[in-house]
This record gives sequence, structure tokens and C-alpha cells, in this order.
Amino acid sequence: MDLQTIQQAVKQISLEKGLSEESIMETINSALAAAFRKDFGQKNQNIIFEFDVKSGKMKVYDKKIVVELPEEIVKKIDENGRDKKYVQEIEEGKELPGGTEPIKFNPKNEILLEDAKKINKKIKVGEELVQELEIPADFGRMAAQTAKQVIIQKIREAERETIFNEFKSKEGQLINGVIQRREMVGILVDLGKVTALIPQVEQIRNERYMPGERMKFYIVKVDLTIKGPEIIVSRSSSELIKKLFENEIPEIASGAIDIMVISREAGFRSKVAVKSNQENIDPIGSCVGQRGARIQTIINELGGEKIDIIQWSEEPGKFIANALSPAKVLNIDIDNKTKTAIVIVNEDQLSLAIGKEGQNVRLAAKLTGWKINIMKETAEGKKEKIELSEKEAAEEAAAEKEKKEVKAKKEPKEKKATKTKKAAKKTTKKKTEKEEKTEEAVE
Repeated sequence: MDLQTIQQAVKQISLEKGLSEESIMETINSALAAAFRKDFGQKNQNIIFEFDVKSGKMKVYDKKIVVELPEEIVKKIDENGRDKKYVQEIEEGKELPGGTEPIKFNPKNEILLEDAKKINKKIKVGEELVQELEIPADFGRMAAQTAKQVIIQKIREAERETIFNEFKSKEGQLINGVIQRREMVGILVDLGKVTALIPQVEQIRNERYMPGERMKFYIVKVDLTIKGPEIIVSRSSSELIKKLFENEIPEIASGAIDIMVISREAGFRSKVAVKSNQENIDPIGSCVGQRGARIQTIINELGGEKIDIIQWSEEPGKFIANALSPAKVLNIDIDNKTKTAIVIVNEDQLSLAIGKEGQNVRLAAKLTGWKINIMKETAEGKKEKIELSEKEAAEEAAAEKEKKEVKAKKEPKEKKATKTKKAAKKTTKKKTEKEEKTEEAVE
């Protein structure tokens, strides 16, 4: 890498990362100092490197602060500036008397006055002693390589930070991505400039993620790590549904309709409560669209997940009744203290109110924030409380009813078949008797 290339790279990094050229050169000089110290320096040297990128000139210095210590203290320290006795007792595992402190002297950054005067007779305590060191001839190639590595590292850091800032600004938004592959930590998604992750908790349980498949994702969070930006995306978040509604329904995007709350069991069913801010706009009709076109687009994006659009209401009773859709509610008794609602439905609406495995009432409770108890009213007018666990009994009853209906359809056919068999047996019996009589006559 020649000087001109280094100059251009420094300017590029300065513009892209918003750093001054001086600060970039400081980083390069620090790297060059470390490289010089490693291969050519001495243990107690405080190497300062100066590289002029314009002229290509390099200078190396050993910089130290002048200090003065009493002669008896100087005798107690070793070549590394450590307290000899203190180090010995530490190494031998001896307990030091309370308040004992080692002599503090750092030969890397400090130099004793008497040693400094051997180099500069006019030097004083507290001043800096700067000694220029000779640069070996073969260090030029090493310096260029080191500068190149630092610049490449800086460019990568700048790129990582640029990508991080770009995606950080998209946090909480939708993004298109392509499924790459499955790994232990989750599903990897190609977002173009960077790879995102769908952890297990953000996946839809029954959704298949095929490599090459394009999907929409909700950006949960973006962090900057040592390896670069870490982007977590979701397919199971309720926010994904909210953003899909905003994208597909102009009235929501414009603020004419508000999404008040969403309850979701990802991959199966969701309930979305909406309200209109304008009297002439039907919130449910606007969300469904002509012939269901708008809502169907969202359902298709979610792999067929069912979505109920619910009319939001400030009245708890009305909101709960709406939330239990598609079931029709007869009556609701609410207890504001315990936030409990007793909902009465006809017997034929029971399965709709509860839903498959209690899903409908569970989502309604989550949507409204109320505990919902379902009671059925029988044909005789009796009211029976239904617990969520009774769903299994209801399903078994329905299955039993279906079996009976199937059996009832089969019975006429079976009876007919039985009669046919009996008639056939009777005919066979008569033939046998006739044949026997004929044989006797012949004899």
C-alpha cells in the first residue's frame, strides 16, 4: 500500500465514519508503535511513533517523565522498578504488615533524575525526556503492512457501524428477507447487507422455513457486537400483524382507523381490535376489504393464520361480546372489581364461543384483559357453567354425535344386506331339500 493509497483510505474513513483524520492517524501510530516495540524495542521503553502520511517520514521516540527518589529507596528497587523486599515476601507467601505499600516506580514511563542527567544535563524533575530512536531499514515494509492492516480494520469497523445505524433506524419495522438455513441458535435470514436471526421464541411453531423462501419479518432489536450488527427478527410477534395491517390498509396508515389491541396465538389465530376515528368509515369493512381482498393478503403472508377483526368498544360488556366473535352472546354479567365476566350463550353457540381447545375464549380474554367464564343456556332454559377444560367433553360429544349419524346411515344398508343373506340361505335350503327328494325317487 503506497502513500497515496493510505492518504485516500484515511480520507475515506474520515468521511464515512465522521472521524477526524488526526484521530485515524493516532490509531495508525499506536499500531506502528506496538509493532516497533515488539520487534525492535526494549522492555522498559515507552515508544511513541510519528508517521507523516503526506511525506512518508517516520520517527520513533522513547518518552519518559523525570522523577527523583531518595538513594536508600533506589537501592530497594529492581531493574523493573519493583520493591525487591515486597516482591520477595509476596512470592514466599508471607503476610505483610498492615499499611505496607510497595515502592512505586515505573521504568517504562519514568526515569530517575540521575539517569536522565546523563542524557540531558539541563533536565529537571517533572519534565519529559524524549529520545529519538533509530529506525531499522527493514521496518519500512513492516510499517506499510501495519498501516494497511489498521486501515482495513477501520474500514470494516466503519462498514459495520454504517450497517448498524441503518438497521437500528429500522427497529420496530417490517423488512423482507430470504431464508438461508437452520442452525442451533435459530433460523438465519438474508437481509441483503447483513444476516438476521429468528430465535426459536420468535418462530411460528407450525411454519416451515425453506431455504430460498422470501418472507416478511418484524425487526425486534438491533445490537452492535464485536462481530458486527446482530439483528433479531420475528414471525410470531403481534407487532408483525400490526405492521402488516398498516401496510395493506390505507385507513390504518393514515390514522383514520386505529388498532387498539391484538391478541395472537401465532400460526393459528389472532384477534385484532379496531376503532374508527371518522364516523363515515367502517373499521371492520375497511380491514376486510372488497370481497376480503385486504385481509386475505395478510392471511396469505401469515401462512393461513385465521384473523378475527373485532370492533373495539369502551364498554367492557360490549367489547367482550364482540371479542367472542363469531359466537353470538345472549347476555353478559360483569364484575368490575375482579374484572370477571360471565357470558351466557345458547347451547348451539357453545363450541364457537369456546373455540378449538379453548382458543377463542382464551384470545378474547387476552384481547379484553378480562377473565371470561362461559355459561350455556339449554333448550329448557337452564344455565350451566362451562369451564375451559370442558372443551374436551364438548368435542367428544360432537364426535359421538357424528359416529351415531354415520351409524344411522349404515344401519338400513346393513339390514338390507342381512335380509338378502337370509333369503339366499332360505333358497339354498329349499334347493337342497328338493334335490334330496329327487335322489330318493330315483332310488
